[in-house]
Amino acid sequence: MGKAERESVAATGTSSRDPRVARAQRELLEGVGKDIAASFPGITRLGGQIVAALYLAEGAMSMDELVESLGRAKSNVFANLRGLEAAGIVERRREAGARHDSFALKGKYPDVVVGAYLTRLRGVVADKCVLSRRALAMLGDAQGEEADRLRERLHLLLSKYEKFALLFDEFLPVMEGPIDLLALIEGIPAPVVAAVAASARAALGLASKVKRT
Repeated sequence: MGKAERESVAATGTSSRDPRVARAQRELLEGVGKDIAASFPGITRLGGQIVAALYLAEGAMSMDELVESLGRAKSNVFANLRGLEAAGIVERRREAGARHDSFALKGKYPDVVVGAYLTRLRGVVADKCVLSRRALAMLGDAQGEEADRLRERLHLLLSKYEKFALLFDEFLPVMEGPIDLLALIEGIPAPVVAAVAASARAALGLASKVKRT
Protein backbone atom coordinates (compact mmCIF):
# COMPACT_ATOMS: atom_id res chain seq x y z
CA MET A 1 0.00 0.00 0.00
CA GLY A 2 1.47 3.37 -1.07
CA LYS A 3 1.51 6.63 0.83
CA ALA A 4 -1.70 7.92 -0.78
CA GLU A 5 -3.57 4.76 0.14
CA ARG A 6 -2.25 4.82 3.72
CA GLU A 7 -3.33 8.44 4.14
CA SER A 8 -6.74 7.69 2.71
CA VAL A 9 -7.20 4.71 5.03
CA ALA A 10 -6.17 6.84 7.98
CA ALA A 11 -8.81 9.39 7.03
CA THR A 12 -11.62 6.85 6.57
CA GLY A 13 -10.68 4.20 9.10
CA THR A 14 -11.11 1.37 6.61
CA SER A 15 -8.87 -0.64 4.29
CA SER A 16 -11.69 -2.23 2.29
CA ARG A 17 -12.14 0.57 -0.23
CA ASP A 18 -10.93 0.31 -3.81
CA PRO A 19 -7.36 1.73 -3.89
CA ARG A 20 -8.21 3.58 -7.09
CA VAL A 21 -10.45 5.88 -5.03
CA ALA A 22 -7.47 7.00 -2.95
CA ARG A 23 -5.33 7.51 -6.03
CA ALA A 24 -8.00 9.62 -7.74
CA GLN A 25 -8.47 11.72 -4.60
CA ARG A 26 -4.72 12.25 -4.27
CA GLU A 27 -4.51 13.30 -7.92
CA LEU A 28 -7.18 15.94 -7.34
CA LEU A 29 -5.54 17.17 -4.13
CA GLU A 30 -2.14 17.50 -5.78
CA GLY A 31 -3.51 19.18 -8.91
CA VAL A 32 -5.61 21.75 -7.08
CA GLY A 33 -2.77 22.34 -4.63
CA LYS A 34 -0.34 23.12 -7.44
CA ASP A 35 -2.74 25.46 -9.25
CA ILE A 36 -3.72 27.50 -6.21
CA ALA A 37 -0.14 27.82 -4.98
CA ALA A 38 0.82 29.23 -8.39
CA SER A 39 -2.07 31.71 -8.43
CA PHE A 40 -2.16 33.13 -4.89
CA PRO A 41 1.00 34.47 -3.19
CA GLY A 42 1.40 33.26 0.37
CA ILE A 43 -0.67 30.11 -0.14
CA THR A 44 1.22 26.84 -0.56
CA ARG A 45 0.16 23.60 -2.23
CA LEU A 46 -1.35 22.59 1.09
CA GLY A 47 -3.77 25.49 0.75
CA GLY A 48 -5.00 24.09 -2.54
CA GLN A 49 -5.27 20.64 -0.99
CA ILE A 50 -7.45 22.14 1.73
CA VAL A 51 -9.74 23.58 -0.95
CA ALA A 52 -9.98 20.19 -2.67
CA ALA A 53 -10.64 18.43 0.65
CA LEU A 54 -13.45 20.86 1.50
CA TYR A 55 -14.95 20.37 -1.95
CA LEU A 56 -14.90 16.59 -1.60
CA ALA A 57 -16.34 16.82 1.91
CA GLU A 58 -19.35 18.74 0.55
CA GLY A 59 -19.50 20.73 3.76
CA ALA A 60 -17.56 22.29 6.60
CA MET A 61 -14.62 20.55 8.27
CA SER A 62 -12.95 21.26 11.57
CA MET A 63 -9.26 21.99 11.91
CA ASP A 64 -8.68 18.52 13.40
CA GLU A 65 -10.55 16.87 10.53
CA LEU A 66 -8.43 18.71 7.97
CA VAL A 67 -5.22 17.83 9.79
CA GLU A 68 -6.20 14.17 9.95
CA SER A 69 -7.46 14.02 6.39
CA LEU A 70 -4.39 15.68 4.86
CA GLY A 71 -1.81 14.26 7.25
CA ARG A 72 -0.13 17.65 7.74
CA ALA A 73 0.97 19.69 10.75
CA LYS A 74 -1.73 21.75 12.41
CA SER A 75 0.36 24.92 12.20
CA ASN A 76 0.72 24.54 8.42
CA VAL A 77 -2.98 23.89 7.95
CA PHE A 78 -3.83 26.91 10.09
CA ALA A 79 -1.46 29.21 8.18
CA ASN A 80 -2.96 28.20 4.85
CA LEU A 81 -6.52 28.55 6.15
CA ARG A 82 -5.73 32.15 7.09
CA GLY A 83 -4.42 32.79 3.59
CA LEU A 84 -7.49 31.20 2.01
CA GLU A 85 -9.75 33.31 4.23
CA ALA A 86 -7.90 36.48 3.22
CA ALA A 87 -8.28 35.54 -0.45
CA GLY A 88 -12.04 35.08 -0.04
CA ILE A 89 -11.98 31.36 -0.84
CA VAL A 90 -12.67 29.86 2.59
CA GLU A 91 -14.85 31.07 5.44
CA ARG A 92 -14.77 30.27 9.15
CA ARG A 93 -17.95 29.10 10.85
CA ARG A 94 -19.03 28.42 14.42
CA GLU A 95 -22.05 26.16 14.65
CA ALA A 96 -24.48 26.62 17.52
CA GLY A 97 -23.20 24.75 20.55
CA ALA A 98 -19.87 23.90 18.91
CA ARG A 99 -16.65 24.45 20.86
CA HIS A 100 -14.44 25.00 17.83
CA ASP A 101 -14.63 26.71 14.47
CA SER A 102 -15.15 24.82 11.25
CA PHE A 103 -14.14 25.83 7.74
CA ALA A 104 -15.98 25.69 4.44
CA LEU A 105 -15.64 27.02 0.91
CA LYS A 106 -17.15 30.48 0.62
CA GLY A 107 -18.96 29.55 -2.57
CA LYS A 108 -19.28 26.87 -5.22
CA TYR A 109 -16.07 25.26 -6.44
CA PRO A 110 -14.33 26.09 -8.74
CA ASP A 111 -16.31 29.33 -9.09
CA VAL A 112 -15.05 30.63 -5.75
CA VAL A 113 -11.41 30.16 -6.74
CA VAL A 114 -11.85 31.74 -10.18
CA GLY A 115 -13.76 34.61 -8.58
CA ALA A 116 -11.03 35.16 -6.00
CA TYR A 117 -8.39 35.14 -8.73
CA LEU A 118 -10.33 37.69 -10.79
CA THR A 119 -10.68 39.87 -7.70
CA ARG A 120 -6.92 39.66 -7.18
CA LEU A 121 -6.30 40.44 -10.85
CA ARG A 122 -8.64 43.43 -10.63
CA GLY A 123 -6.58 44.68 -7.69
CA VAL A 124 -3.33 44.25 -9.64
CA VAL A 125 -4.74 46.25 -12.56
CA ALA A 126 -5.93 49.05 -10.24
CA ASP A 127 -2.55 49.16 -8.48
CA LYS A 128 -0.69 49.43 -11.79
CA CYS A 129 -2.93 52.31 -12.88
CA VAL A 130 -2.03 54.13 -9.68
CA LEU A 131 1.66 53.27 -10.13
CA SER A 132 1.73 54.58 -13.71
CA ARG A 133 0.04 57.84 -12.72
CA ARG A 134 2.37 58.30 -9.77
CA ALA A 135 5.43 57.77 -11.95
CA LEU A 136 4.10 60.27 -14.50
CA ALA A 137 3.50 62.82 -11.75
CA MET A 138 7.04 62.33 -10.47
CA LEU A 139 8.39 62.78 -13.99
CA GLY A 140 6.43 66.01 -14.34
CA ASP A 141 7.61 68.29 -17.15
CA ALA A 142 11.15 66.92 -17.19
CA GLN A 143 12.84 67.66 -20.51
CA GLY A 144 15.19 65.68 -22.68
CA GLU A 145 15.24 62.58 -24.84
CA GLU A 146 15.34 60.19 -21.90
CA ALA A 147 12.43 61.93 -20.17
CA ASP A 148 10.36 61.94 -23.36
CA ARG A 149 11.00 58.23 -23.93
CA LEU A 150 10.04 57.40 -20.34
CA ARG A 151 6.90 59.56 -20.55
CA GLU A 152 5.85 57.76 -23.73
CA ARG A 153 6.31 54.33 -22.15
CA LEU A 154 4.43 55.33 -19.01
CA HIS A 155 1.50 56.72 -21.01
CA LEU A 156 1.38 53.50 -23.04
CA LEU A 157 1.42 51.41 -19.88
CA LEU A 158 -1.31 53.51 -18.24
CA SER A 159 -3.46 53.30 -21.37
CA LYS A 160 -3.27 49.51 -21.39
CA TYR A 161 -4.08 49.12 -17.70
CA GLU A 162 -6.97 51.56 -17.99
CA LYS A 163 -8.41 49.45 -20.82
CA PHE A 164 -8.03 46.34 -18.65
CA ALA A 165 -9.82 48.14 -15.81
CA LEU A 166 -12.65 49.14 -18.17
CA LEU A 167 -12.98 45.53 -19.29
CA PHE A 168 -13.41 44.43 -15.68
CA ASP A 169 -15.96 47.17 -14.99
CA GLU A 170 -18.01 46.36 -18.09
CA PHE A 171 -18.03 42.58 -17.94
CA LEU A 172 -17.32 41.71 -14.30
CA PRO A 173 -18.69 44.43 -12.04
CA VAL A 174 -17.76 44.27 -8.36
CA MET A 175 -20.25 42.11 -6.51
CA GLU A 176 -20.72 41.25 -2.87
CA GLY A 177 -20.23 37.60 -2.02
CA PRO A 178 -19.13 34.68 -4.20
CA ILE A 179 -20.12 34.68 -7.86
CA ASP A 180 -21.89 31.75 -9.49
CA LEU A 181 -19.78 31.84 -12.64
CA LEU A 182 -21.57 28.93 -14.28
CA ALA A 183 -24.92 30.70 -13.93
CA LEU A 184 -23.33 33.88 -15.29
CA ILE A 185 -21.90 32.09 -18.33
CA GLU A 186 -25.06 30.10 -19.01
CA GLY A 187 -27.07 33.33 -18.83
CA ILE A 188 -25.19 34.89 -21.75
CA PRO A 189 -27.09 34.40 -25.04
CA ALA A 190 -25.30 32.13 -27.51
CA PRO A 191 -25.13 34.82 -30.26
CA VAL A 192 -23.33 37.16 -27.82
CA VAL A 193 -20.80 34.45 -26.94
CA ALA A 194 -20.23 33.75 -30.64
CA ALA A 195 -19.76 37.45 -31.42
CA VAL A 196 -17.28 37.96 -28.58
CA ALA A 197 -15.38 34.80 -29.56
CA ALA A 198 -15.17 35.94 -33.20
CA SER A 199 -13.93 39.37 -32.15
CA ALA A 200 -11.32 37.82 -29.89
CA ARG A 201 -10.10 35.47 -32.61
CA ALA A 202 -9.87 38.35 -35.08
CA ALA A 203 -7.96 40.51 -32.59
CA LEU A 204 -5.51 37.66 -32.00
CA GLY A 205 -5.11 36.96 -35.69
CA LEU A 206 -6.75 33.55 -35.42
CA ALA A 207 -9.83 34.08 -37.55
CA SER A 208 -8.36 32.74 -40.80
CA LYS A 209 -6.85 29.71 -39.08
CA VAL A 210 -10.20 28.83 -37.49
CA LYS A 211 -11.96 29.07 -40.87
CA ARG A 212 -9.44 26.72 -42.51
CA THR A 213 -9.94 24.05 -39.86
